[in-house]
Amino acid sequence: MKAIQINRLMSSMTLMAMCLLPLLSKAQFQKINNLRAYDQTGINVFEDPKDTLTTFEGLKLKFGAGFTQQFQGLKHKNPGALNNNIGAVGTPGNRLRSITPGFMTAQANLFMDVQLADGIRLNITNYLSSRHHNEVWVKGGYIQFDKLPFEGQLWEELMKIATIRIGHYELDYGDVHYRRSDGGNTIYNPFMENNIMDAFATEIGGQVMLRKNGLFGLIGMSSGMIKGNIDSLTVAANPDGDYTKSPSLLMKGGLDKQLTPDIRLRLSGSYYGNQGGGANTLFGGDRTGSNYQFVMEPNTISESTAMAFSGRFNPGFTKKVNALMFNGFLKIKGAELFGTYELASGRTAKETDTRDARQFAIDGVYRFGSNEQLFIGLKYNTVSARLANNALGSGAGPVTYNADVKIDRIAGAAGWFMTRNILMKAEYVVQKYKDFPAADLRSGGKFKGYVIEAVVGF
Repeated sequence: MKAIQINRLMSSMTLMAMCLLPLLSKAQFQKINNLRAYDQTGINVFEDPKDTLTTFEGLKLKFGAGFTQQFQGLKHKNPGALNNNIGAVGTPGNRLRSITPGFMTAQANLFMDVQLADGIRLNITNYLSSRHHNEVWVKGGYIQFDKLPFEGQLWEELMKIATIRIGHYELDYGDVHYRRSDGGNTIYNPFMENNIMDAFATEIGGQVMLRKNGLFGLIGMSSGMIKGNIDSLTVAANPDGDYTKSPSLLMKGGLDKQLTPDIRLRLSGSYYGNQGGGANTLFGGDRTGSNYQFVMEPNTISESTAMAFSGRFNPGFTKKVNALMFNGFLKIKGAELFGTYELASGRTAKETDTRDARQFAIDGVYRFGSNEQLFIGLKYNTVSARLANNALGSGAGPVTYNADVKIDRIAGAAGWFMTRNILMKAEYVVQKYKDFPAADLRSGGKFKGYVIEAVVGF
């Protein structure tokens, strides 16, 4: 029955593609104003470009996509873990999943951008294939205003420096999310995977950004949850007695200057805070999954979607979170240096005290060739955090663990843009887990090896 349903679905999608082909062939080449490109030219573009000089020539539609296929050759071990066995039902089992070199599940994103009016555009992004979800998911959609349909000198002067975004969108917390891999869209990231503590959230809200003479500032507010939710918080899920759903506040500011034709400097600071959400996902909002598959995962879970975030660390600040991120970017000709320092604190609904988490990451990338089509890079990333008192897992039950755990990663990468739309890149990575309790599967853990990636973006 399942095979019949899949065949029917594929037939329907093929028929739909054939019907849309004439439209797609025309729509792909239409220019949408103030849009970051999905190919090589979008690298090191942070906020969408701001241009108020263009004129509206009628409604325009553009489709784009990001495709990624990976081959992984990673090995892992955890000799320090207690009860390092498969584990029977009801007993702890910390043996790692058996993995061998092979192809990972291909990932694909579909972008639809529409020029609705002069200075007004709409975006919808879909995840067609990913590790975390086998079915098609909508990442989000929003309307962006670089002009307003109001007459008057006041509005014209304001919108020369203002950009307004409203909808269900990727929050502009920090600068790392402009360089991360997002499902099939991996062309911006010179490395395979995102930071160990991956700050990424899509929430319903709005934001206003002001930009002038290289300086920028942003303020925004969102629902604090990954999807729409009008349900009341329950007593069972909130033993702390707090049943309010607080919005999230977002603030950001910095400078982005082209100091000379060969030197660019960008500095930014961001704040994200939610003082009582129902299910905050700042460090767990990715609905696609990690680009390291099955590393440091247990052998007792059969469903691959339950192991979608291999190699990452989520501090579990689901009830309350306050986070600061500071970023620096320096580009001198083909040499780039990008750094991150992040401080976060929060708790789950079952905890009474907040915990802290800290992250530091720095990478250097050198791009060379006539169009910077070749690059090499080196990255170091470390996280130090306190585990949740109720999150040791593996059958250990609620435990208070008062020591910080630490995760370190070193990765070297190289890449080649065959065209501005086609990228081949490879990485060798070593990641180590330190000071985890013996009852935790990650105790004494380590993985290392290579990943090769083929990317298409347009």
